[in-house]
Amino acid sequence: MAYKVVITGAFNTGKSTFIHTASEIPVVSTEKQITDRLVAVKETTTVALDYGRATIGGCIFHLFGTPGQERFDFMCDILSQEADAYLVLVDSTNRSTLTFARQALRQVSRCRAPYLVVATKQDGHKPMSTGAIADALKLPSADLVVACDPRDRASVQAVLERLCSLLG
Repeated sequence: MAYKVVITGAFNTGKSTFIHTASEIPVVSTEKQITDRLVAVKETTTVALDYGRATIGGCIFHLFGTPGQERFDFMCDILSQEADAYLVLVDSTNRSTLTFARQALRQVSRCRAPYLVVATKQDGHKPMSTGAIADALKLPSADLVVACDPRDRASVQAVLERLCSLLG
């Protein structure tokens, strides 16, 4: 079965990296050089979308990554049309990314689509635990938060396996 999955999260949470790691095809990417104050954080940013495809078990995932900067929020609305599921990425070392996650989860709840919150950077300095993230986001279950290193293929595949089981 094929599913459209929207991968969203604040700037620098690992969305593009997640898609590049997961994808079995060359990723369609709209990365551009950063020209503002965020250049100190990283050199490029997504300005429209990232697209990749991954097959896990019986699930074919069409992965659509949203931009993380507010000025590109309109793309999230466009990419969310007819989404089957969501992955909301949170930087475990940066509490401010929870604000974006709360907004994204409000949109997800209106769509009534399955979702997981993906806690990245668990290996960083003083990360929030998955339980603390679930509490901060007031999620109905801590099981909705999964730790993931978006640079690690096995870690990314574990998230997609979990999502496949939610959709199945």
